[in-house]
Order: sequence, then structure tokens, then C-alpha cells
Amino acid sequence: MKKIWGITFGGLHSKILSVLLVFLLAIIGFTSFISLYKSLTLKKIVEKSGVEQHDAIENVSGDTMYQVIEQSLTKMNDLRAEKLDDEFTEIEGYIKMLRDLAGELFENADTLQPATVPLPDPDNIDQLEVHLLYEEGVDYQHSEYVGIVGNMTDTMVSLVETNDKVESCYIGLADGTHVGVGNGGADKYDENGKQKPFRVRHRPWYVGALEKGDIFFTGVERDAFNNSMNITCSAPVIINGRTVAVVGIDIVLDNIDELIAEANSDTEFVFIVNNNGQIIAVPNNNSIFQLEDSDTAEDLRKSDNKELADFITQALNEKTNLETVTLNGKEYYLIGTPMKTLNWALISVVDKERTKAPTTHLLDEINRINADSTTAFRNGTSKLSKITIIGIILIILIGAISSLFVANRIVRPIESMTDNITGKSGNGAFEMKDLYRTGDEIEVLAKSFDKLSKDTVKYIENITEITKEKERIGTELSLATKIQVSMLPHIFPPFPHRHEIDIFASMEPAREVGGDFYDFFLIDEDHLGMVMADVSGKGIPAALFMMISKALLKSNSMLGQSPAEVLEKTNELLCANNQVDMFVTVWLGILEISTGKLSAANAGHEYPAIKRADGDFELYKDKHGFVIGGMEGSRYKEYTIELSKGDKLFLYTDGVPEATDAEEAMFGTDRLLEVLNENKDASPEQLLKNVRASVDRFVKEAEQFDDLTMMCIEYKGTEK
Repeated sequence: MKKIWGITFGGLHSKILSVLLVFLLAIIGFTSFISLYKSLTLKKIVEKSGVEQHDAIENVSGDTMYQVIEQSLTKMNDLRAEKLDDEFTEIEGYIKMLRDLAGELFENADTLQPATVPLPDPDNIDQLEVHLLYEEGVDYQHSEYVGIVGNMTDTMVSLVETNDKVESCYIGLADGTHVGVGNGGADKYDENGKQKPFRVRHRPWYVGALEKGDIFFTGVERDAFNNSMNITCSAPVIINGRTVAVVGIDIVLDNIDELIAEANSDTEFVFIVNNNGQIIAVPNNNSIFQLEDSDTAEDLRKSDNKELADFITQALNEKTNLETVTLNGKEYYLIGTPMKTLNWALISVVDKERTKAPTTHLLDEINRINADSTTAFRNGTSKLSKITIIGIILIILIGAISSLFVANRIVRPIESMTDNITGKSGNGAFEMKDLYRTGDEIEVLAKSFDKLSKDTVKYIENITEITKEKERIGTELSLATKIQVSMLPHIFPPFPHRHEIDIFASMEPAREVGGDFYDFFLIDEDHLGMVMADVSGKGIPAALFMMISKALLKSNSMLGQSPAEVLEKTNELLCANNQVDMFVTVWLGILEISTGKLSAANAGHEYPAIKRADGDFELYKDKHGFVIGGMEGSRYKEYTIELSKGDKLFLYTDGVPEATDAEEAMFGTDRLLEVLNENKDASPEQLLKNVRASVDRFVKEAEQFDDLTMMCIEYKGTEK
């Protein structure tokens, strides 16, 4: 608000002035009504006539244009859909032929001479070739299937060479091998000249055919090697109720692209959706839809745009009428025709605004004629308007001066209140004054401000006390975190003089303090105790229970008891006075350093992962006993593992496999083993860092749900 010449603009001064001016203008309007009545009546007649003309032309022209577009677009869309449907029917015939041929070969396998299928040619850039691919870990040289399907490669080569709709064809086998006919072999090798593994049984065309049990068309998928986009038709080969293979054909998209390009113009384009509601073909230069692979493509039947979602659902089931759908804030005509063979739909899109161009041009001409006819009328009334304006200005000035006198008596108390509250006068705390005791709403408002000011001061005092208390609690939690961390072994290497073992561990709590813990200690010169445990619950209670459990486990182990005896004794002590019903899962192992003999017992904890010197990390599925502290009298099974030089043991709590991302998908033990085996020969410290980094990449911005605790030991053996 600004104060100019004693008037507060934006305040009550201006509002009172506005009320008076409105009143004056109402009087002026009423007195002017009689003189202007005839002029206004004539103007209304002219305007009404123009509007009626405009509406009549727009309605007739619009209806005619709609009928023309509906008839022509329906016929053209049906022809395009029928043409594409015929081409995919032909592909379906080819895939049936390959499926039947493969089935016949498998049924007569005993009478066939096994055929040799070569590996991809690393020097072949784009020439057609027959090649053998396989999954990682699969022994393709002893495959019982490759020699059988090798007898059908001539047919597959002929199919690719003689048909311009087929880009490549292949057969994925149930044992993880893959025989294909396609262009180029060089892209199937890495930069070191090693053939890339091909996860044939995980490809969408293989999985989709298995799930459907019949002919299956994928959406738009990326090639596993060259990242190109294509559509695949596949079908399972079933022998005696068992799927032994899946045949597939990569479809050349040129014909689809040509049809899409032919129908693409400034006012129209077409696109195709598959039976999952995903777009598989659309012009690149359209501003509405984008082509994506099936993993990321949106199901338009579930679009937030309900008009579009309903239209796509109908188009996949039946031929639609010409419908108006709003896309990106603009109206379009849409018509859809289903493709019976694939349960896909071809949809044509026309810019509705562009179809109105002829009508718009005609209306512009009519408007120009109407504008010219009203110009003379406006010139005739111009002089009268000027005289009226001068009279209005004089009346407004007289009314404004009168209103200022009245407004000043009302505004002074309110302005004083404002200065008091904003600190322009006083100390910023509102104080009741005699000026405010007006006996009306102003006095009520002043009393309310007075009460609010006192309540605010009291509220600030309370907030100050609460803030101090929160800071004290935060300091205590920080100290608790440091105490907990200091109780766990945290100096590495822990036994620099013992070259027989290399050990590393870490614990990251989900809160300031956690319930997970690890421990390792020398019981004597030849025995190493190792503990990995997870207390139920989180926070301070779990941390206190963890300290007690850790102390009991270590003290019982130092008495020379076996792992099973240590667990039983610890369980007995915890159950004796466990009033909070907390428990702890424990894996306890004692390693005889000189021989590599590891004795262990498991109380409801995660399976350890073990890696032999010449192998991969695998879960060691030991027998679980009941959790510690859960039930009196529990007994625990003990087992022995013989560790050799180079063997590694990985221990962890459930916070690792149960780490979840924003979609609540879990990290899982399979992904844990994959990470460990990616660099399985790394040191224990590096292995833990690799797992932690992989968990961080998986969960991204999701909040850490549970404590993350890990420990790894490598047995290096004794020098002889």
C-alpha cells in the first residue's frame, strides 16, 4: 500500500472512495440510459444478426466437413489395417512352418545325423550367416539339441534370403543354446575378441511364447547385440508335453514404416498399438506420441487421458466411429480399426483445427463485411460519447472529495493499528490504545490483536524450550552411535601378525543406532571366533539388547565351548530375564586356523555364502535352529566346513537381501551372489564395498529400511 496526498492506496481510503464512485457511476449510467437506449438497441440487432449468421455458417460447414472426413478416413483406415494384417498373417504362416519343421526333427531325432552349427564369424560385418549362440555357463559342445536343429538351417537361410519381410530367423533351445540365421557376426564379440553370452531363455520372444503356449508377437524390442528396434514373432516347440525350443522371426519394419510415412502429413498421421496398448509404430516427427521399447512404453489403455484410454480400449476390440479426443491440450479426430490376426489396432489421427480452415476463411469474410457496416454507426455516436465522458469526469471529482472526508474518520484507527503491529511505532508487540475504543468492529479487532500478541509471546517461549530438549536428545543419540561403533571391531587388519586369514567387516545402522552386530576374536592362538547377528527391532532398545548378546556370545566362546554349546548357553541366559520379548538371530563359527576346519551353528540367521578357491560364491544352506532369546531349552545343530587355501566366507544380515527400492522391489540373494561373483577374487574389503555400492545403485533415493551388516573372511592357509 502507498500513501499519496493523504490517501492510502490499497487501503480503506481507496475502498471507500471506490464505493462512492460506483454509486455515482450507477446514477450516471441510469441517466444516460434513456439517451443511449435507441443506439444500444440498434447495436444489439446488428450484433445478433452477425452472431446468427456466424453460427449458421459454422454449423452447416462443420457438419459437412465432419461427414466427408468420416467417410474418407474410415475407408482409408480399413484398407491400411487390412494390408498390414495380411502381411502379419504371412509371417504367422512362416513361424508355423518353422515350428512344425522343428517338431518333426525332434520327434525323429534318433534317425538324424547331427549337423554342425558354427560359432559367429568375428570378421563378418553384415553378411548373412548361420551361427550358434549360448548362455553364460552353458556347454554348447555337448548340447543334445544343437545337432538336431542344425538340420533345419538350410530352410532358415532360404526363408531369410527369399522373403523381404523376414530380417532374421532363429530357434532358442531349452538347454540355453541358440541357432540363428542373420546378418553379421562381429557384433557378437566383445572388444577382447571373446564371444558375448546370449541369455536366450530370458529374451521377451522366448518368455512370451512359453507363457502363451502358442504364437506370440512381441512389442518393439531392442536387439541384444546391436540395440536396433524390431518386432518378433515366436512360437513354442512342444514335444510330449515339454517345451524343447522356441522358434522366432524378426520382422522387417520397412513395410510398416512406409505405410506410416505415406499417411504422414501436416494434418494427418497414423500409428499402431499392440494388444498391450503400447505404440509399436508412429512417425518420428509427430508431437504427441513417442516410440519406446516394451519395457518402458506406456499402456495407453491406462493413460491419465481418459478419452484416449477409452478410445484405445475400444479400437483394440472393434471398429470405432470418428471420435474427438483432446491430446496435449488440442482437439484431434481419431478413428481406429482392429487387426484381427494380431489383436492390434491401426489408428488415424487428424488435426481438427486444420479441417476448419475453409469454414474459418468464409467466416472471416462475413466478419469483415459486418465490421464495415458497423463503422458508420460508431462514427455517428463518437461525438455523443465524448460529451458524456467529460460530464462523468466532473461528477467523479466532486464525489471523490466528499468521500475522502468520510474515509479519514474510519481509517485513522486502523492505520495506527497497522503501524503498531509492523513495528513502525512501539516495539512490535500490539498494545491496546484509547484510539481503538470506537465501540464498533474496529474495537473488536483491536482486542483480538491484543490477545493474539500475548499468545504469540507465550508460544515462542514454549518453542524455545522444546528446541533445547531436541538438541539434548540429538547429542545423546550421537554419543550412543559412537559407543556402539566402538564396541565392534573396527581396526583393519585386526590381526596383522596372522597371515593365515584376511578379514573385513562393516555395519551401517538404519537409524542413529542399530540392532545388527558382528564380532571376531582369537579364542587362542589357533582358534578364531566369528559372529554375525541381527537383533529384532531397531533404535536404542535393539542396541542395548545387542550389547548384552554380543558380550554373552563372546564370553561363552572364550570358555572353549563349541558353537552349539555357546548358542544354547547364551539362549538360556537371555531367556532367563527377557521381559521385553526381544530375540536375536545368530550365525556363530569357530575356525581352527592351522587346519582350516570351521565349526559353525545357525540360530535362525541368513545362509552364509561360501566361495571355494576355484569356484563361485554360493549359498551354504545350513540347518537353522530357533532364534536366541525366543524360547527356553532350544538346541542347535553344529556342522563343519573344511576351508582350503583361497576359500572365502561371506556373512551378512537380512538388511542386505531385503533392501528395497522406491517400488518396494527387494535386492535379493540372487543379486547379492551376482555382485560377489562379478569380482570374486577381490579382497574381503573390496567385496564388501562392491556389495554396498550395488545396494546403493539398486535402492537409489529410497530410505534405508534396515541395518546393513556384512563380514568376509579369506582363508589363506598356513605356510608349510
